[in-house]
Formats: sequence, structure tokens, C-alpha cells
Amino acid sequence: MIPVREAVVPAIPGTPEPGWAELCDTLRDLFEELRVDWGTEGNGAGAAIQLDRLKSRVYRVRVAAHGGHSFVLKRFDPWLARRNELVLRRWLPALGLAAHAPRLVTTAAERRGEWVWHVYEDLGDRALSTEQPDAEHVGAVAGLIADLHVRATGHTLVPACRHFCGNLGAPFLVANLRDAIAALEALTPPRVDPSPEQGEVRGRLLARLYHLRDELPGRLRQLETFGGPDTLLHGDLWTTNTLVSVADGGSSGRGGGGGTVARLIDWDHAAVGPVSYDLSTFLYRFPRSERRWILELYREAVARAGRPRLPRAADLNQLFETAELSRYANRVIWPALAVLEEHASWGFDQLAEVDRWFEELEPALPV
Repeated sequence: MIPVREAVVPAIPGTPEPGWAELCDTLRDLFEELRVDWGTEGNGAGAAIQLDRLKSRVYRVRVAAHGGHSFVLKRFDPWLARRNELVLRRWLPALGLAAHAPRLVTTAAERRGEWVWHVYEDLGDRALSTEQPDAEHVGAVAGLIADLHVRATGHTLVPACRHFCGNLGAPFLVANLRDAIAALEALTPPRVDPSPEQGEVRGRLLARLYHLRDELPGRLRQLETFGGPDTLLHGDLWTTNTLVSVADGGSSGRGGGGGTVARLIDWDHAAVGPVSYDLSTFLYRFPRSERRWILELYREAVARAGRPRLPRAADLNQLFETAELSRYANRVIWPALAVLEEHASWGFDQLAEVDRWFEELEPALPV
């Protein structure tokens, strides 16, 4: 835990963070708006301000003044910062869901334009449990996901989201499959001289991707037939990105005057596509024995909105598997390119991990 009064002006000790000086100027302006007393340097007066590093590029800053304030600081590439800003300041408000995501308080751009810092309200760390999922909490999150999908379907924001963020349906599968195969096929002498074990990993992954390429026409037909219309997707629905809080008073629900309130954070992968992409990510995070009733909570929420029922379980399994395989193909590309371009020693280790994912992939739902 680092006192911010010592860290705000130069940089985080021992941590190269571009744009930190610009961020500190922005934080000073924010704290002045909050009427935080910085005190006089060295005299011990003023607000107690603390900084914690949460993970790479992400920090929490706490200000013990006027009841306390807490913010999350996150550093982005400019294009990714723009995506998050559009989601939080334009698209979610247009859907009436602004209260179910963190508020983007302010931003700070590094002077060369290479990085952008976002300052968010801090929603805490109350993520869904996957080991012992609570039905009320899971229901609140499933209902929020359904609200997102239903409200965005057919909305005029979908073309803009597709333009800025892309499509996580068929285009995502086709592009990742093509790029993953090309990257693996390039891992040969003279550019790369893999060991026998590394060559086996490469060979197994190529065989899996060639097989997926052979299946591609059928999978694309299934997406066209059962995937439904494009909608706004969160794009990264791990349970760590789903927060649940319990407000005082009122009945349970997804927001409002009390009860269980669900929120979604980290919209870095937001895009358009079929609902099966988000649902597959979410369901695969839970034990297989729990997925049926979790899916039913989503089905019920969609039905309450008067939207058509989801496909049967067997068809959903195919859609979920296609989404998962498209993510696996994507995860092949980057370590393979790191080996090609940087001779990164860790690249083949990550490729071996992805190969294990292919081997262990199971249907999301028991049929």
C-alpha cells in the first residue's frame, strides 16, 4: 500500500507507467472537486490517500475524506479506451442500463497519445462464486445479461457497435481460424526450429484447426439458423466481471430501490454477435452440474421480455462449442506470433496449454 501523496506526482515506485503524470494532474483536479485536503507536503496534514495495485495496468485509489472515496484506475490503448467509453457513456445509457456498470468518472491521456487512463467509481470485489453459486445472485446476473441482450436486439446502436467493436459471431470464428493456422504453419525452419516436443504440440494444434476448418460450413449454417440476430455482447463474461451487491430494503432484483443488484465490469471485449457467445463464456465458468438451472434463469428472463425461446439444448451445445473453439483459435495466434517475431520462450508453453483446452473441451450442457 503506497501513500499517494508520495506517489502521485512522479510515478509508482519501481513501476513504469506511461501517462502517470497526466493521470496525477487529473486526480488532483478530481480530488479538488471532492474538496479533499491534500495538506502541506511533509507536515502530515491533509487527507489519507492510499494506492493499491490490483493487477497489470489497474490500481485502486482510496481517499479517506468526507466519508471516503474509492476509484479504480485503468490504463488502456486509445482504441480500447474509446470502446469502453462508448459502452459506458453512450450505449448502456441508451439501453437504460447505465446503473449496471461502473461510472466512468474522468479520463487522462498520455501526452504522446499512446495511452489513456480511465478513472472509474469503485464497485468493490463481490464477484459471483463459481464453487457454490447462490441462486439469487446468479439469477440477478443472468437477468441482467438477458436484459442487455433483449434491449439491444434490433436497437439502432448495433451498427455503431459493430463498426467500432467488431462481431464475435461468424466473422470472429473465420478470422481467428485463418490467422491461427497461418501462424502455426509458419513455425518451421529456418524461422523457428522447434524441439521434438514443441513440434508435436504444433502438429496436434494444426490437426485440430484443420478439422475445425473442415467443419466450418456446417458451424456457420448453425449460427445462421439458431444464433439469432446480432445484439450487444459484453464479450468477456467470466464471473470475475460480474459483481453482486445487496442493498438495504426492498425486494430482490437487478437494481432499483433495494435487494440484489447485479453489475458488469471490464467491457474491453464488448462487440456484437449472437447471445450464445456471452452465454457460453458465462456457463463454462460453472461446474457442469450447475449449468442447466443457470441457463433456465436466463431463459425465464428472456421469456418475461416476450422474446422467442432459445433453441433446444443439443443445438445450444453446438453454438456454445463453436464460440469456445473460436476463442481457443484466438488464443493460438498470439503465442505463435510471439515465437515467430520475438523467439519468446513462453510461446510454446502457452500453445501447449491451449492444446490441453482442446483436449478437455466438453459439451456445456448435459443432454
